[in-house]
Amino acid sequence: MEAGLHFYIPFIQRIESVELAMHPLKLQKYSVITQDNADIEASVTLNYHVTDAKKYTYENTDSVESMAQLVRGHLRDIIGRMDLNAALGSTSKINAELAAAIGDLTNIYGINVDRVNIDELTPSIEIQKAMDKQLTADRERVAVIAKAEREARNIKLTTDAKNQALVETAQAEAEATRMRADAESYRIEKIRAALESVSDNYFRDQSIAAFTKLAQSDTNLVVMSKDEITDLGNIPVIDKMLDMKK
Repeated sequence: MEAGLHFYIPFIQRIESVELAMHPLKLQKYSVITQDNADIEASVTLNYHVTDAKKYTYENTDSVESMAQLVRGHLRDIIGRMDLNAALGSTSKINAELAAAIGDLTNIYGINVDRVNIDELTPSIEIQKAMDKQLTADRERVAVIAKAEREARNIKLTTDAKNQALVETAQAEAEATRMRADAESYRIEKIRAALESVSDNYFRDQSIAAFTKLAQSDTNLVVMSKDEITDLGNIPVIDKMLDMKK
């Protein structure tokens, strides 16, 4: 019966009261199969309101159940075209596709679906165990790779440190050698410059001092300079002494 004033004949007609406000509905969990034959359990909630009281009450024996079956059927079709990973990671996309697929199809039941939402998609126990094993294997693999990378970095750092130490040691030794060479060169240069600046009188005085020291010693050795020996050979007495020895 539409809103407004109506007359009816008693005992022949009766009034059915239909609430037009929005109703929430939680569908019972049910199983759906993905494209790769994975069994998952879907949990769906929706909101609906009655748009046609006559269709809702008299033209369908159970409009709400008919609507629920329509939603379940379209959800099976959508998930059946997706693999497990895509289905589990695309609930927002599935919600949008499901709402578009339902559209105004529920008008024949005198109902309009205002909102539909997939609350949860849960893989079967067997699939969950397999996923857990795969996740554990992936974590172990990542841990092994991370450990190997850390060890490789440590080895590289140790090697770099040793190489740097060798380079620094070699550089220090080279610098020390250069400094010693520079010092020796400087010493030689100073000696050479000093010798060049000394007059012959200095060497003569040094020679005399050496002869004096030698003469004061207990030895009978006589040391004479080259020039003195030459001059001594020119003395006639020396020649006779040498002839006598012959």
